[in-house]
Amino acid sequence: MKKRIPFVPFPPHLMRRVTKRLYGLGSRFSKLSPGMKVTLQQAQLDFQPREYFSIAFFSFFFWTFFTFSMFFLLYIILKLPPTFLVTLTSVSLVIGFLSFFYIILYPRLIIARKVKDLEKNLLFAIRHLLIQVKSGVPLFDGLVSVSNGNYGMISKELKECAKKISTGLDQTIALEEVALKNPSLHFRRILWQITSSIRTGADLGGTLESIVHNLSEEQKVMIRKYGSQLNPLAMMYMMLAVIIPSLGITFLIIFSAFSGVAVTETIFYAILVALAFFQFTFIGIVKNRRPPVEL
Repeated sequence: MKKRIPFVPFPPHLMRRVTKRLYGLGSRFSKLSPGMKVTLQQAQLDFQPREYFSIAFFSFFFWTFFTFSMFFLLYIILKLPPTFLVTLTSVSLVIGFLSFFYIILYPRLIIARKVKDLEKNLLFAIRHLLIQVKSGVPLFDGLVSVSNGNYGMISKELKECAKKISTGLDQTIALEEVALKNPSLHFRRILWQITSSIRTGADLGGTLESIVHNLSEEQKVMIRKYGSQLNPLAMMYMMLAVIIPSLGITFLIIFSAFSGVAVTETIFYAILVALAFFQFTFIGIVKNRRPPVEL
């Protein structure tokens, strides 16, 4: 069953019918984005690139027309001046373009969330697999054990791999298929190292130990890098959210006393809104820079 995409007005099965006439336009744009097919696969969105671009164009036309109709109805009821039509058209086009670009970027948003979830639990999942293999448990049973653990997307991916192996598919082929469809570079690299060890007959336990050691060292480097980035971010926050607003308000009061220009409440409310927006944006920046490491 196909996933419901935000800003798409109808369910996926209905969208396939209503967007068939836009397939030509979707095909042209899909040629400009050759990586879209892989992106859709990694995001687990069951659409062809031309279908997906057609859906994005249909949503653009739909939301532009829908917004224009709602505002035009308001224009007639309230008997607004004719100049309002220009604003009405501009706002409708902006909303249409926003829906179009959000739909186009939506698969990358899913992939980013998936990668973050995968890499957050990756070290613990590989340690779990290492303990299983070192205890003499076969690799398949170790994969099943990890898939039944609480490791988020990793458990889901390995559960799919274990299901393929249980149906008779070779272990190395099943692991490679999961790796090819996975957006996380670290996870793909680990699966490829495991398949190489199986093919060459190397000690799988030693390979997993090396993977765990390298992954833990990489995460330590990521944490140090994140810590070094927090100092300039904290300085920027102090300057823009504390010092400049305080000095700015003091300067405004002094300036109004000498110049006679009144400082209204609207200015203070505008400063408050700007500060709230900055702090919200700052929290988002710090959160996005945080490495995908679970402690």
